[in-house]
Amino acid sequence: MKPIVIVGAILVLLGLLGLAMPQFTTHETKNVVEFGDLKIQAKEPTEHSIPPIVSAAAIAVGAVLLGSGLYRKE
Repeated sequence: MKPIVIVGAILVLLGLLGLAMPQFTTHETKNVVEFGDLKIQAKEPTEHSIPPIVSAAAIAVGAVLLGSGLYRKE
């Protein structure tokens, strides 16, 4: 399979995933207190959002790459 088709398919899937789940949360562990060997840590959640225009652009670019990869004859 051509690499351009694979990249196009991945972009389309990532764009669809971005539309299906526009927000996701990651957790970051931070050291709150360090006293010798004793460490107190806290997990802080951070929310990230993916704008719909970015997801739509990924789908469009992926579709163009898929089309050009499948159409082009070698």
